[in-house]
Amino acid sequence: MENAYTEYKRELTDNLEKEVVAFLNTLGGEILIGVDNDGTFVGVDNPDDISLKVADRIKNNISPSAVGLFQISILGEQQKIIKISVAGGVEKPYYIKKYGMCPKGCFLRIGTQSSQMEQSLIDNLFSQKVNRTLSTIVAPRQDLTFKQLRIFYEESGFDVSGDYFFHNLGMYLPDGKFNYFAMLLSDQSDVSIKVARFKGIDKVEIITNKEFGYCCILKSVYNILSYLDIYNFPSVEITYPKRVEKLLVDKVALREAVINAIVHNDYINGGAPLFEIYDDRITIVSYGGLVGGLTEEEFLSGRSIPRNRELMRVFRDMELVENFGSGIKRILHAYDNSVFKISRNFVITEFKYNTDVLSKLQYMVIRREPVKELVNEPVKLTLTAKKILALINETNNITIEILINKIGVSRETIKRTLKTLKQNGYIERIGSDKKGYWKILK
Repeated sequence: MENAYTEYKRELTDNLEKEVVAFLNTLGGEILIGVDNDGTFVGVDNPDDISLKVADRIKNNISPSAVGLFQISILGEQQKIIKISVAGGVEKPYYIKKYGMCPKGCFLRIGTQSSQMEQSLIDNLFSQKVNRTLSTIVAPRQDLTFKQLRIFYEESGFDVSGDYFFHNLGMYLPDGKFNYFAMLLSDQSDVSIKVARFKGIDKVEIITNKEFGYCCILKSVYNILSYLDIYNFPSVEITYPKRVEKLLVDKVALREAVINAIVHNDYINGGAPLFEIYDDRITIVSYGGLVGGLTEEEFLSGRSIPRNRELMRVFRDMELVENFGSGIKRILHAYDNSVFKISRNFVITEFKYNTDVLSKLQYMVIRREPVKELVNEPVKLTLTAKKILALINETNNITIEILINKIGVSRETIKRTLKTLKQNGYIERIGSDKKGYWKILK
């Protein structure tokens, strides 16, 4: 049934903006079009057309901009319904443009109803309003290029021709200068994102300190995920009828924590995410604490107020995130609430290693024995590896099919050798398997 976070509509009506504004001004929620008030699915005709109308109305009829704070999807097989997922916003109060910032235009979600705000509450919210966002601050440099960003969007099927691509993403200030959001997505990003490897279980002796910033933030994400995957050692059990592989850290939870830390980090106040690898855990630090208005209990229940709606939109375009707050739910599916440590300035996610896996890995510390870092050992290149490097040096966008034909080995051998070369820092894949290219690192 309908509740504080769910609204049913039999059909698209004139009060759509009212419901969206109410969710923006609280903690978000979902609007389902094609569902009766009693929860009966009735479906909608022409769901694609209706979805376009919904998106257009939300973009054009609500202020401040709700772009990046809503997502529209079509559900069902025979009876189609439209789901509009709305996140709580940080630029409250949101209002319907034609009525302005007054009780007639501002609403709150209270129980199952969207109720008008009192003028005193509107004034109070406006006085506390956060005006400094990624899209309102000028980039510290204006000679920005976006080669990496274009590759990511082209591979995802987007048209990136023309300057309207940058305008559509919201990279410009009213005076035509690039904003700080553009800086984060540029090839010249000024954000330093580090992954540090420590000896033992405390922050005393650092072994390696890898830099993954100073480039398009999307590239940073993929590089960090690949690097952490090297340290997330597996333990394999061959049991009938299947092969069981366990990892030190749940792979889905680790991926979600990395993405959440980067999407929700407070870049405006100078902080940057930090990733730490110890002998007994991986720790992920996001700067800025919880977004104002969100309690720890609400955070752990999966409610979400995106700090950086601009980044949220880009990460959704790349299918790195789905619904608002879904990442927290995936983490808590594998771990309990103790995995999070929340303070005023930081959100820390700490993944203790799986003890069963740890005990089976000879090169990990379990009784304060020395760590044997396999990824740092010199690798003796096989003949196949040497041939692959030579072919990549000639043609950096060479495909696996061509490698198979030229070298004359199986697909699995090529894929296994490429993985070994990547893990040991010989090559790096830029972009997707389909349209990207290889880069030789050493």
